[in-house]
Amino acid sequence: MKKKLSVYAAAAIAIAAVILILPEKCLRLSLNGLTLWFSKMIPALFPFMVLSGIMIRMKLVDPCVKFLMPVLGRLFNIGSGCVYGMVIGFLCGFPMGAHTAAQLYENKMISKREASFLLAFCNNIGPVYFLSFALPMALPVSGMDSSWGIYLFGMYGLPFFYGLFLRYVFFRDITPCPYVGKQEDSPGLSLLGALDQSLEGALFNIARLGGYMVVFNLLFIFPILLAGILHLPGPAGHIFIGGAGCLLEITGGIGLLGKSAPYLVLCVLPFGGLSCIAQTAGMIRNTDLSIMEYVMHKMILTAITVFFYLLAANQFFLP
Repeated sequence: MKKKLSVYAAAAIAIAAVILILPEKCLRLSLNGLTLWFSKMIPALFPFMVLSGIMIRMKLVDPCVKFLMPVLGRLFNIGSGCVYGMVIGFLCGFPMGAHTAAQLYENKMISKREASFLLAFCNNIGPVYFLSFALPMALPVSGMDSSWGIYLFGMYGLPFFYGLFLRYVFFRDITPCPYVGKQEDSPGLSLLGALDQSLEGALFNIARLGGYMVVFNLLFIFPILLAGILHLPGPAGHIFIGGAGCLLEITGGIGLLGKSAPYLVLCVLPFGGLSCIAQTAGMIRNTDLSIMEYVMHKMILTAITVFFYLLAANQFFLP
């Protein structure tokens, strides 16, 4: 324990020293994280956070997913709570998949096993972020050409089929429930009550995510310094800093890489970076769900994605 505290203390001193020695560079990096949070994260995530909170608090999950139950419910052999978690996770992305799974579990609408199952494959980059920012920023393509279908499958088809594999191999003990919770025993809140609680929770969570983005964008200073120490040439240094940035905070890293290393971006997106892992840990910290199990599944999905793009590049001659 003392050794761990010593490591943390040394890291804190190193970060403080770098900030004092290079205040202007650190300020620009922190400001970049703040700008990305304000311009990308809030518009993409905040409305979904509020809406999801209202639906869960008003016990509207079953009515909202009943049309998907004949397809997803039967295919995965899961109840409506899990179907709702899947839909939110795939549509809203990091960290709403984890947030929704934790909310459903805390409200006793799904079991711990079901929450762990959702967390394993439903906390991915959201399609709005992927299609409007990540893909156009990284790839030298214009318009919705034929290769976009391959990229969409790599981002969402692989996690979907990975979840299907997990359900019937490692989570086959889950017993699906047709209804989530005992709604007749615990009626949902009124619209105004649910809206008030959802806004409060969403504001707290979106502010916390902004803090993560600022902190992890600030840490970009270390790969920048390391590239200088190693005297990496222009393009190599640029890719090194951007790639390390993607591993720290995906949005800032993509901004640095641009179109210089598209497949690196595509392969790192499923992992999400350390910032997304920290955000996910924050979303589930009030539960007994395992962040290490989550990280393990992310690493497996990342490895599958790397293999998929290696195969796709040879078969489909992707640009």
